[in-house]
Amino acid sequence: MITSKNLVHHEFIGLKVHVTSLKNKSLNLNGTIIDETKNTIKIEDENNCEKIIPKKDSNFIFEIPNGEKIEINGNILSIRPEDRIKKRFKKI
Repeated sequence: MITSKNLVHHEFIGLKVHVTSLKNKSLNLNGTIIDETKNTIKIEDENNCEKIIPKKDSNFIFEIPNGEKIEINGNILSIRPEDRIKKRFKKI
């Protein structure tokens, strides 16, 4: 079960997300994650358009199945998804 404490250790594909960019202030997207690589996340927006978003310098607000919203800085997600799932992160 995905919770706010273990989100980074789960698969992101299928989750709803809101993206804002720290460098490109015009980037403000909502959609569903359809693919993920080491440096990017591919999102399908409301118009069924696919957008590729760089993880670096972006903020992601994930909506998990129970409706809770969790904000994560993309810089800490910039590793391969299969490595991120196994990695231990420091508690804040």
